[in-house]
Amino acid sequence: MGVWIATVKNIDWPSRAGLTADAQRSEFRKQLDKVQAMHLNTVVVQVKPEADALYPSKYAPWSRYLTGVQGKDPGYNPLAFMVTEAHQRGLSFHAWFNPFRVAMNEDVKSLAPNHPARVHPDWLVHYGGKLYYNPGIPEAREFVINSILEVVQSYPIDAVHLDDYFYPYRVPGMEFPDQAQYKRYGAQTFADKGNWRRDNINRFVGELSQRIKQVKSSVEFGISPFGVWRNKAQDPTGSQTQAGVTNYDDLYADTRHWIQQGWLDYIVPQIYWKIGFKKADYETLVRWWAHEVDGSRVKLYIGQAAYRVDEWHDPNQLQAQLRINQRYPQVRGSIFFSLKDLLRHPIVVPSK
Repeated sequence: MGVWIATVKNIDWPSRAGLTADAQRSEFRKQLDKVQAMHLNTVVVQVKPEADALYPSKYAPWSRYLTGVQGKDPGYNPLAFMVTEAHQRGLSFHAWFNPFRVAMNEDVKSLAPNHPARVHPDWLVHYGGKLYYNPGIPEAREFVINSILEVVQSYPIDAVHLDDYFYPYRVPGMEFPDQAQYKRYGAQTFADKGNWRRDNINRFVGELSQRIKQVKSSVEFGISPFGVWRNKAQDPTGSQTQAGVTNYDDLYADTRHWIQQGWLDYIVPQIYWKIGFKKADYETLVRWWAHEVDGSRVKLYIGQAAYRVDEWHDPNQLQAQLRINQRYPQVRGSIFFSLKDLLRHPIVVPSK
């Protein structure tokens, strides 16, 4: 059982940018003590929220969520500190990366002067008010892979963890602007741009998986995708859902392919809907994902929406979801988003 600790927008840690190094360390220690008290065994900590870093890196500037200024040294190595503190408490530490997001705004001038996106402006995509590395450019994908391997090589992390952002979530009325890259890299092989985009992400996931194991075979590789692969209306083998977004069709993330190829050690679908929700019922999706991993080497954990407990107006909803999980032997555990909400709504893990 684990919990996500988000650093983007200072969601979980640090509580705000600009705290002293001692205050940051004190906050994190207290958070880990609370994680222990809830009998969880894993923390999934966001170490690269915006093509930046919570550690000294040759691939990215220091994160602005530490000091308030991107590129400013916080005076210590947060990642080294966090891994040590987690391991001292017997907690597994999964380093969480957002692979292609560069900035939560669209202003290139807001990036640190030495930011790689400034050095390689041809890699950048402006979309929906944010900046991204273009997954369709091979050199950009290679750069992102190398930036992740830097952490695998240098720190005793237990896993590399990616979230649900591959190609970004669609913005209504706005097409992701990659026609030039499609024409250059994909049009001769893929008549359909969507298939080319999925191939780009497949190449990224497959190569990252292989190279993590080459560098350090003990490090696991896990991904937490959006909770719906495809709706049954689009594919008869999809889930009995009517989701407005799907991994395959909108994020170009073919999670089924990754499972079948054995590229992942674990998968954590974000099943962030309540039991009985008509368009995406919780148990319907747990059952579908359990079937997907059945017979594979890929472990299934469920992403639980602690942040939606107030919205659901049902304090027992998370407990009921955990009891459903126990009906499916393929489900190995849960990860909760995110720590601040789990602390407001502590869970009691039901006994088998």
